[in-house]
Amino acid sequence: MNRYDIDRTILSSMNERAQMLEQKLSSSVVAYYGSIHPGFLKQYRDTIEAVAANSAYPERICLLLKTMGGSAEAAESMALILRNHFSEVSFIVPDAAMSAGTILCMSGDRIYMDYSSALGPIDPQVVSPDRSGYVAAMGYLDKVDEIVAKTELSQAEIIFLRSIDLGRLALYEQARSFSIDLLKEWLVQYKFKNWSHHRSTNIGNLVSVEEKDRRAEQIAIALADHKRWRSHARALNMTKLRKLGLEIDDMCDDPEMHDLVRSYNDPLSMYVERMNLPLFIHNHNLAR
Repeated sequence: MNRYDIDRTILSSMNERAQMLEQKLSSSVVAYYGSIHPGFLKQYRDTIEAVAANSAYPERICLLLKTMGGSAEAAESMALILRNHFSEVSFIVPDAAMSAGTILCMSGDRIYMDYSSALGPIDPQVVSPDRSGYVAAMGYLDKVDEIVAKTELSQAEIIFLRSIDLGRLALYEQARSFSIDLLKEWLVQYKFKNWSHHRSTNIGNLVSVEEKDRRAEQIAIALADHKRWRSHARALNMTKLRKLGLEIDDMCDDPEMHDLVRSYNDPLSMYVERMNLPLFIHNHNLAR
């Protein structure tokens, strides 16, 4: 079997598994594998529009997301595109959705994970000073805070502080605030919209808007606290996320769904890696 035949076989298998997952969830399913980058928004928008126009499930969508992160502004645009076409939005995280991927997941009504899945601390990527790529805004800010708090500075630290562009520092601070604000807004508007009664303390009592706001702020600040997580790439599993107050749906509670997600995700991941694709967006109705 030549490479073309192998690719066709893998694609056929992905289409079949995606269709079965759609039927199981009674929802449109789109897989997004790649960074959350402004340059990818047109392809993403066109795909979501095509899915909305052709799907048997026009009200609901599940985005199967695998990403190491990217731009918070691009995450906001991706969420707005989804919400423009679908009234119910869920995210499936079979492996990892880090940084801006975590921000994007907070715009969903539900987040599906399993014991090996992970979200991450929110750390939006901003354009580097030399415009050669992106840097993690919060890691930069944390380093500045660490140096400023010292009573004695090394020569290297003094040189670093003198080199800081205050305008760029303000940009990084704005990126941090923007990410936290997005999380607070989306958690209250979407993730908490069906949270009407207390389930752990004050069981049965109505949940007020103020309580939702307070919980959302606590979660957003916790996810943005890099001193707590100590790493931009720290994997936050279901246990850690639930301790923060997030409700996560465990795919293992539904073995059929879990098997379908795995059987779809695994060949899809191998295909993306083998082809060395920076972005791959898949829906079985559009793949030929």
